Amino acid sequence: MSVLRVWICALVAGSAGAGAQTAPPAAAPAKAAVCAACHGPGGRSTQPVYPILAGQTARYLTLQLRDYQAGRRSDPQMTPMATGLTREEIAELADYFSKEKAPVTGFNSDPEKARLGKLKADETLCTMCHLGGFAGQNEIPRVGGQQYDYIVKQLADFKARRRTNDAGSMTSVSNTLSDQDIANLANYLAGL
Repeated sequence: MSVLRVWICALVAGSAGAGAQTAPPAAAPAKAAVCAACHGPGGRSTQPVYPILAGQTARYLTLQLRDYQAGRRSDPQMTPMATGLTREEIAELADYFSKEKAPVTGFNSDPEKARLGKLKADETLCTMCHLGGFAGQNEIPRVGGQQYDYIVKQLADFKARRRTNDAGSMTSVSNTLSDQDIANLANYLAGL
């Protein structure tokens, strides 16, 4: 290819993108640095017990932080973190994490447990609330691709009524699950 042809291709490629305006990435709120200690940079947790916040709905994140503040949800680490947040800080954090891209965890699902987990999810109509792909909506969390250990803990907490900030839906569903059902569901969901 001649030098002139390379120069023309470069010029055309450069001018094609010149008219397209891309917004710069949103700056992380100051409080996001505190969140990163457990939830990872941008809410992309690599720790199995801490949920991935990236890509979660802003509405869900807002409600959970408010529930921690009001005592409707309790955790020895999260409750003190949420307690001092202002409404504006909660809104900034929820908006920021909701716009971050959720990572692929690389969880290696056991194929048979994942198959049984999908059957149980279908049986209990999980996608009626969590939607296809378990992407979540509004105040319903995205659980597809979430950390395996976190899913197991939350389902067990709903079942044992240690977590009840769900208007009864998850408490009712989880009450029908065996420990093996919970492990199978977590295998399925974490592998999405």
